[in-house]
Amino acid sequence: MKIQHPFRTALIATLGVGVGILLITSVQTLSTVLLYVGTALFLALGLDPLVSWLERRGLPRWAALLITFAGVLAVFAGIILMVVPIIVGQISQLITEIQKLIASAVAQEWDPITASKEWLHGVFPALNVDQVFDYLSDWYQSLDLGDVGSAVGASLVSFGAAIIAGFTGAIIVLILTIYFTASTPSLKAAVYQLVPASKRARFIDLSEQITASVGYYVMGQVSLGVINGVLSAIFLTIIQAPFAAVLAVVAFFFSLIPLVGTLTGSVIIVLTCLIPGLGSPLTALVALIWYVFYMQVEAYFISPRIMNRAVSVPGAVVVIAALAGASLGQLLGALVAIPVAASILIIYRQVVIPRQNEL
Repeated sequence: MKIQHPFRTALIATLGVGVGILLITSVQTLSTVLLYVGTALFLALGLDPLVSWLERRGLPRWAALLITFAGVLAVFAGIILMVVPIIVGQISQLITEIQKLIASAVAQEWDPITASKEWLHGVFPALNVDQVFDYLSDWYQSLDLGDVGSAVGASLVSFGAAIIAGFTGAIIVLILTIYFTASTPSLKAAVYQLVPASKRARFIDLSEQITASVGYYVMGQVSLGVINGVLSAIFLTIIQAPFAAVLAVVAFFFSLIPLVGTLTGSVIIVLTCLIPGLGSPLTALVALIWYVFYMQVEAYFISPRIMNRAVSVPGAVVVIAALAGASLGQLLGALVAIPVAASILIIYRQVVIPRQNEL
């Protein structure tokens, strides 16, 4: 029996560990790039059924791609043109109101500390107001205003950098999505050539089913978002909710998130209707009743009919997959988890079970 030299064994093990650490570090370093590529591939597979449908109507592929991309760009441009002016207008309105408040306070020689003391004493008679304000005064004097200003400035810079990074990432994902959608057939053909010829036909069949399930899932989720967005726009306009168009866009985008998306978007809309000066408690109550009703209809009638046609996945598997995906990959993980579960079920039903039956 050949005896392995201890030094050689230790060297190979060390090199293996080093290569593993290098791979893990590389994945962590490229996590943002991999996120962009994964999101673009996911969206491209979602657009592919629409392109195929246009091709079946007699259009050449380049025309189908052009129509699809024009529609996607028109939707995003419409959303930006709808949301940005309202946000800018609200910021201007907020600044104007603050200026009016400051001018009124200066004209009336308003003392905020005295007014606050009187209000606290009226609401909480048993509270030692002077002691509370002495504590706050000592705490304020102990602060290093230079550090506070630096922290605030750094936070503002970080917030601005995050907005710029998000906008840049959206552009990169859009460009990659266009490229992947246009080159989907060539990408598939390149992957298929890596499989041995004896197993290539079976691999192609399974791959087409898996990519189709991903595409149909994306289209189904977008359909749920469109339904929620359109109904929200109509309803919020009727009840005269603030910024009905913007809130309808919020409802659309949050409906794209499985399980908790519609609930989260509904909570944001109801809270927006509660903002003083914009909405009212009655408007918020009516919106709350509507979204509770809509969520029941979507969960028991709309979503099962759309998603069962898109991906044949049991309800329990959908919940487990979405929760696991959100834990592993946050938002993108939750979006990808359900088509991944559908793909695993396809392999299980068409590969694993037939092999077990042959034994």
